[in-house]
Amino acid sequence: MAKKKQILYPVLFMIILTVVYTFLLAFINESSADIIQRQQEIRVQRSVLYTLGLIDSTDAALSDTEIQQLFDASIAVKEDTSGTYGTYYAYLKDGTPAGYVFPFTGNGLWGSISGYIAFSPAVDTILGIDFTSHSETPGLGGRIDEAWFKEQFRGLSVSGDNPIVYRPSEGGNVDAITGATLTSNSVSAIVNQMIKETQTFAEGAAL
Repeated sequence: MAKKKQILYPVLFMIILTVVYTFLLAFINESSADIIQRQQEIRVQRSVLYTLGLIDSTDAALSDTEIQQLFDASIAVKEDTSGTYGTYYAYLKDGTPAGYVFPFTGNGLWGSISGYIAFSPAVDTILGIDFTSHSETPGLGGRIDEAWFKEQFRGLSVSGDNPIVYRPSEGGNVDAITGATLTSNSVSAIVNQMIKETQTFAEGAAL
């Protein structure tokens, strides 16, 4: 009997401990859900504003409140009923569209690369690009996050079948990341595909 109790007590203790910690984790998750969602919304807003050149970077130079105010004053949230993009964003300047921002996701070297890209109203110029999620190698392909790489795309004219070409190839207009050829090629493929899709979308939709 004593031996059974010796086995039973630790089992009961572990069950009670598991229930308590499960409850605590569920409570913390539930109580922080709104905060997490809010931070995700601000991250998207920072990215959208950055691609349009309305802020210098996506870091915390501006407070969340300042980002929200700037976003509300300049950006209209739109829904793509065709299902191609879902939510996209219109930049309104003096009430007139001055640019559009679309989400994108494509294949990188180790996983998907996601972000936002802004185009002029005629979809003939890239206004800016930002990468919000990727699994590329730190110090190599992961450098797509760096400002020097992203800023190369700002103001680029997008004409022809493959507008993004890496130097020193003929017609090259951006620099690839040294030592990260596959990631660089993935980015150019994603952006070139986005240009084609967005131009087609703009032709058949009232942006």
